[in-house]
Amino acid sequence: MSHSHERDISVAALARVEGEGAMRVRIRDDHVEHVALEIYEPPRFFEAMLRGRTYLEPPDITARICGICPVAYQLSAINAIEDALGVDAPPAIRVLRRLLYCAEWIESHVLHVFLLHAPDFLGYQSAIEMAADHHELVERGLRLRKLGNRLLEVIGGRAIHPINVRVGGFHRAPTARELRELLPELEWALAAAQDTVRAVAGFPFPELTQHHVYVALRPDRGVGGDAAPGYPLEDGRVVASDGLDIPVQQWPRWFREDHVPHSTALHGRMVTGATYAVGPQARFALNADRLSPPAADLAAEVGLTAPERNPFRSILVRAVELVEALSEAQRLIEGYERPDEPAVAVEPREGVGHGVTEAPRGILYHRYAIDAQGLITDAVITPPTAQNQPAMEADLAGFVQRHVHLPDDELQWQSEQAIRNYDPCISCSTHFLNLEVDRG
Repeated sequence: MSHSHERDISVAALARVEGEGAMRVRIRDDHVEHVALEIYEPPRFFEAMLRGRTYLEPPDITARICGICPVAYQLSAINAIEDALGVDAPPAIRVLRRLLYCAEWIESHVLHVFLLHAPDFLGYQSAIEMAADHHELVERGLRLRKLGNRLLEVIGGRAIHPINVRVGGFHRAPTARELRELLPELEWALAAAQDTVRAVAGFPFPELTQHHVYVALRPDRGVGGDAAPGYPLEDGRVVASDGLDIPVQQWPRWFREDHVPHSTALHGRMVTGATYAVGPQARFALNADRLSPPAADLAAEVGLTAPERNPFRSILVRAVELVEALSEAQRLIEGYERPDEPAVAVEPREGVGHGVTEAPRGILYHRYAIDAQGLITDAVITPPTAQNQPAMEADLAGFVQRHVHLPDDELQWQSEQAIRNYDPCISCSTHFLNLEVDRG
């Protein structure tokens, strides 16, 4: 390895993320001077597309933003619209929404833990390569994901871009029998997920400590016969590790989005300018006391305590959240009673509404302005990956600085992991970073 004073790392293309981006790192005299996560995908204009549409359309339109977490977009949109129109869905409908969200967490967390992130820690370029030596692990992941997709189909009508979700509720509520047929597989899945947490706890985790403000939801009411609020999923107040505790309607007063020269995606920051992080580690830091007994006991068993500040251990937090989602799904199905009506009537009126949910990758915020005829006059959508971009850049800078002595190939490998810790919306490709090093 050369010991030159100048070293430039150019990552021409980030694969395994939804969209197109690059990474640039400039090192001078072993000091990281500059890190930029460059997002150069053309804007998709979903917010502009919603203007002039009726208040009933955003759940179906915004679901197309992401094929991995469409439920997050649907329910954040519904929360915002129902907030604007003064609607409070009854408990039976809220149970189904929470259960639908559990299904999305299951399939998304399984995809990340088993197929996209585990290969990094076990020394493989892909899950296909990993399957040759760890076929039981991969088969377990595929079976778990199939269960998540099946639950999405039963409640949402199909696994990708569900079609059964609407403002006010659902087009059709599943029967108790349809849901309870999944209980035997859920029982197996819960045990399999618990074994997965124990396995992940043994992964080799590189050292890195982050100091971002953590932001997550914290529910203020129980769902499905549980009077006590549970772990954050489909709604809640916005809380932060710096003491912030606000209703979602105050989001614009505390959070902003900035344009930066090197990215077509906005960067989320607090109005103070502070970098903040959303996602599993933020949820766990601010809601560890809300975990179900199976998840809480397992976290204690593997030594996971809140707050967890090493982003490389986010895969372990996700594995614990997988146990949480499965445990909660089991609880909700066992107590499920089909609602008399699948939806409540929702009439248009003029108003502005705010909605948040906890997508697998973190808080997803929507805001809509609606006129008296029910037409949308303005829309704002803030996805978790945009909010996490400044945190990702800060983590990369800290990680590269700490490991600047590594040879190029090892620095590339571990930089891949540093990005993948955040699980940015990931597509299926073979290599994550195409690393070029130009030394003076």
